[in-house]
Amino acid sequence: MLHDMKHLGTRLRRSRTPQDEPILGTTQRPNSAGGYAWTIDAWARLDRYLILGSEGGTYYVAEQPLTVENANAALECIAADGLRVVRRTIEISESGRAARNDPALLVLALCASVGDEATRAAALAALDRVARTGTHLFHWLRYMKACRGWGRSVRRAVSRWYTGKPAGALAHQLLKYRARDGWSHRDALRLAHPTAPTYEHDLLFRYATAGWDAIAGSNALRTDVGGRLEAVHAIRQMSPADAARVIRIYGLTREMLPTAMLRHAEVWEALLDAMPLTALVRNLGVMSTVGLLVPGSAATRRVVSRLANAGAVRRARLHPLAVLAALRTYARGRGARGSGRWTPVPEVVDALDGAYYLAFANAPVTNRRLLLALDVSASMLAPVHGLPYLTCREASAAMALVIAATEPAHRIVAFTAGEDGSTRLGLGSAVTPLPIAPRQRLHEVLDLIGALRFGGTDCALPMLDAARHRWPVDAFVILTDSETWAGRIHPAEALRAYRERMGIAAKLVIVAMTSNGFSIADPNDEGMLDVVGFDAATPAIISEFVA
Repeated sequence: MLHDMKHLGTRLRRSRTPQDEPILGTTQRPNSAGGYAWTIDAWARLDRYLILGSEGGTYYVAEQPLTVENANAALECIAADGLRVVRRTIEISESGRAARNDPALLVLALCASVGDEATRAAALAALDRVARTGTHLFHWLRYMKACRGWGRSVRRAVSRWYTGKPAGALAHQLLKYRARDGWSHRDALRLAHPTAPTYEHDLLFRYATAGWDAIAGSNALRTDVGGRLEAVHAIRQMSPADAARVIRIYGLTREMLPTAMLRHAEVWEALLDAMPLTALVRNLGVMSTVGLLVPGSAATRRVVSRLANAGAVRRARLHPLAVLAALRTYARGRGARGSGRWTPVPEVVDALDGAYYLAFANAPVTNRRLLLALDVSASMLAPVHGLPYLTCREASAAMALVIAATEPAHRIVAFTAGEDGSTRLGLGSAVTPLPIAPRQRLHEVLDLIGALRFGGTDCALPMLDAARHRWPVDAFVILTDSETWAGRIHPAEALRAYRERMGIAAKLVIVAMTSNGFSIADPNDEGMLDVVGFDAATPAIISEFVA
């Protein structure tokens, strides 16, 4: 007994537990190699995949080819209870919790392919609830081709996707979302062979599969749906002024117009009438290029007014990072792709700057105790992967400012050199508190960061420092330009040591803002997440994971 107590006391005093022993107070179990690790419920992995688009602890900003191997947890859950997987997929997809709908579409395709008979039927019946746009449908068709191919039940499901929509809504889908992933409505309809429930549906099916010539002269063109099809066809030969009139009458969108028509200011002015705010922000450069947005113009005043409308910014759910990226791109006067060039309008630049702070109200709030650690090194001046014309330093500073303004319990630190040029916790690295106030402006935060003496980025330091000061932290979020590691302990070990010392089930998110791929997080620890790249969806991913 005394020997056991002595051994226990020694383990309690150790800052690290050997991997061949379980950490006291945890639910660790022995793995096949003789070490101890946390066991993760497959259903938790499924949720993580559906919401974050990550499996194995890593979320990728850059689009990755989604294959069956990306969703092993889903396969395990489908084998256990396929109907539950279908219900969960629908719930998460419809709730808008996921940054992207692709994982839900892949899981639905898996359910329709490898599930039992009831699961396959439920998955196919749910197609229109998860694949809500034509683009979603094309993604799902790509996954179905990889998983099982076509069959009678799949043809029926695709037929229902087309026949179950009112003719007006279906016309919008056919005209706005024409093709993606090597699929088009022509391909899908020719494989599905749906029976048109109305005269207007028949008109739309013939138009999608055989083109305008197949419906020219049809009596069905006299209907509202037919009128819209005729307008989209005829607009190619119209003058910009006539095209603008037709756009307003039929509510046409940019995607429904020929590229040549998008070179005219009158056309964009008509599109501006019903343009959603997110699309407006995305197309500011084009509208300046064609001469619609110029200093003092009526269109410029309308744009500025909409960007200054706090209610409109809130309803559009614009995230501050998305607005900041748009601001940097627009102010630069050229796009990330193509040859578009424009002269930035000062009023629009100022309006975007104001919208950035208005959008703070849209930032997801976790109400958790957060510690945000920023890499402030010179390499953070490189562009962010996923946000053109925004540096890693600007994006991380913006994140810090948003957290300071929205999260009631937070700490913000920076990786810096130690006071004596060495380190107190790692190799050439320390962490220094960053006094960022909620009402500060972004340029003030950037000035503060730029004045710091940077050191190495040891991703274990925030946990070690928090444990040393006994700070209660629910989640550590580290923003860096790469997956550097310069310390004496692995970040995953430091996190586990912090959990053990503080009795808090703390989480860890490490964001490599320019990395092509890495893995610091333990894939078997549901409390760790790697983020590869950084885009406007990343803050929502972090918030959902933390909360």
